[in-house]
Amino acid sequence: MTSLRTLTIALASLVAVPAAFAQDASTDASYSSASGKRFAVVGGAAILKPDRDPAPGLKIDGDVAPVISASWYATDNIAVELWGAADKFNHRVKADGPGKIGTVDQQPIALSGQYHFGAPDKVMRPFVGLGYYESNFSNETIGGDGAHVGLETAKGAMATAGMDFNINQTWFARADARYMKGDAGVRVGGQGTGEELTIDPWVVGVGIGARF
Repeated sequence: MTSLRTLTIALASLVAVPAAFAQDASTDASYSSASGKRFAVVGGAAILKPDRDPAPGLKIDGDVAPVISASWYATDNIAVELWGAADKFNHRVKADGPGKIGTVDQQPIALSGQYHFGAPDKVMRPFVGLGYYESNFSNETIGGDGAHVGLETAKGAMATAGMDFNINQTWFARADARYMKGDAGVRVGGQGTGEELTIDPWVVGVGIGARF
């Protein structure tokens, strides 16, 4: 809850401040347009939270990690984005009875196409996207003293919705949400079990970007 509250406060700050700057900049005679800039990079932080419990009586906590993205704009409205976690999300795995039974790290990366609505210089500019992601799991400590339980790379579709808040023709703030749909194969003692783990996480983030 602390991580989610921190992100909420950060989001509120990003929404209020950039909009005021952008409104002032748009009336400045020296202001140049963001139109025609074909590359953008964004750095920030996000919380990854599973959309569902992986099994009855089993829960996986969310976590916060830094994220980064790079986009190429084919036009002012259509972009291709490479996005990923700059560090690993660390999750606690808990059961109803014994409480915490282990931890697992994951680090997603995704490639998606996006459509950005409106003109590049609008103060608030929403966007949507659809793409493919892979999320690597590592450092699993599930299983205690018994056979080690490991997770294979999750793969699937990712949907994105977000909003850019222009500060000027170069800088902008971003808030976005991503939904990842995919399963991870389960291994016990290094051997595949044929079972799959479904967590379908949401990733909600904020960041600061630059276009050039």
